[in-house]
Amino acid sequence: MIGFITSSSMANMASISSTRVATETALKAVGRPSFILIDNDIDSRTKKYAATKELLYQITCLAVYMALVPPVFQKGAFKVAKKIFKNNPEYSKMFDKFKNSKEFLEYERLAKQSIQERKTSLSKDKVKKNLSEGLQTVLQNEESPKKYPIIKGAIELGTIIGSVLGLAILAPEVGHKTIHPIMKAMGMSNTPKTENNTELDTQA
Repeated sequence: MIGFITSSSMANMASISSTRVATETALKAVGRPSFILIDNDIDSRTKKYAATKELLYQITCLAVYMALVPPVFQKGAFKVAKKIFKNNPEYSKMFDKFKNSKEFLEYERLAKQSIQERKTSLSKDKVKKNLSEGLQTVLQNEESPKKYPIIKGAIELGTIIGSVLGLAILAPEVGHKTIHPIMKAMGMSNTPKTENNTELDTQA
């Protein structure tokens, strides 16, 4: 168990903002409804309503995040940074090594592994197809490939901006327009009342 937690794969996952946020949201989608369901101070109908609403909200957040951040903000941040640094020979040369953010992130993921782990990973076609031949050669032969933190920083900044816009602004709006119709279709259109006869306040 300790070996798994301290493995290079786990370290790489923890270092990527998009992976962390997606994992956190997925855990919320499981954890929050579960804690609502085990709360004995809430009647069964209210628990079912609140847990369902919370689950749908977290699924909405995850869907919005995955649809917005990797394909839009990470990709966009890479392109914007490349244009910003186009007149800087040193940085421009770095960005020119990669077609897009996806290729860089795959390269960076492998660059953190040991050379033996990289060779094993690069023996798989699904990994090789995401990298140019030049990058594959670097990863296969160099003990400590360059990590290009300036590119990583640009992509991470795009991820943070996308996370704020997606989870704090867009997801609540999407949830507000979709969750209640879905719950109505499931036969849960009426908001349960608490003991003091006020509507249950759940997130949506």
